[in-house]
Amino acid sequence: MNWLTAHGKAFLLALTRLAQAPFNTLLSVLGIGIALALPAGGHLLLDHVAPLGRGAAATPQLTVFMAVEADRQAAREIENRLKARAEVARTEFLEREATLARMQASPGLGEAVRALPKNPFPDAIVVTFADETPAALEALAAEARKWPKVEHVQIDADWARRLAAFVRLARTGLLLLATLLGLGLVTITFNTIRLQVLTRKDEVEVSRLLGATDAFIRRPFLWYGTLLGLAGGAAAWLLVAAAWLWLRLPVAELAELYGLDLMLALPSPLKSAVLLGVAGLLGWLGAALSLRQQLRLDSVR
Repeated sequence: MNWLTAHGKAFLLALTRLAQAPFNTLLSVLGIGIALALPAGGHLLLDHVAPLGRGAAATPQLTVFMAVEADRQAAREIENRLKARAEVARTEFLEREATLARMQASPGLGEAVRALPKNPFPDAIVVTFADETPAALEALAAEARKWPKVEHVQIDADWARRLAAFVRLARTGLLLLATLLGLGLVTITFNTIRLQVLTRKDEVEVSRLLGATDAFIRRPFLWYGTLLGLAGGAAAWLLVAAAWLWLRLPVAELAELYGLDLMLALPSPLKSAVLLGVAGLLGWLGAALSLRQQLRLDSVR
């Protein structure tokens, strides 16, 4: 009970000190909030983008384009050869005449395609895999490129792999950014607590003369740093929420144009709690480091 009472009094004292300098507190909270909002917002955005690549990579396809001069029999032979492969689940034959009709009906390309003297489109076979490992896809693509009358082989999941690689790179960069900004948050708290200790130097010295322990002296300052970090974490959450409100409609319109299942959402309760917890922990760490140095200097003097 004594321990809880001591921490309760330290908590109230830290709140009082924060309220006594509202302008300085607001600036510190905004600085911490902006520093935390950048990695938090980036992480939230990557969480929405990453499933796009995973969803596309779940059904990778390979398209075999025949040479324009290849006849229908040669194309059907290639399709039968693909169907016989164990790693192939099914095939879809795209006749060049159907492709031409589809292009002629296109609003943007119809006139240009109709003006061509002959059909420029080849027959194509779309392959869906039973074995979806990248090695199986690449092996069949490399072999199909050597078959007669085959002009081009395209793996339609290439963009998904590029997106996954981009997301991995972005996560690494985001981790580096979060580390640097986290150090900045610790620095902000370190300097704030240092100024607090210097401002209350006489109060600390009197407390020492009255027999106060270092733990008793440090407790309000540690709560001050923790509360400052928590307030900065709350400010970061509000900034991310404001960005979400601002961007959700433009992102939804863009996703609809490209046929993507992308809808921005606010951070989940768990992620919000992690954000606040990390902010409070970094605030406590900055206060602890500052107190360790400052109180040691005071004791030497």
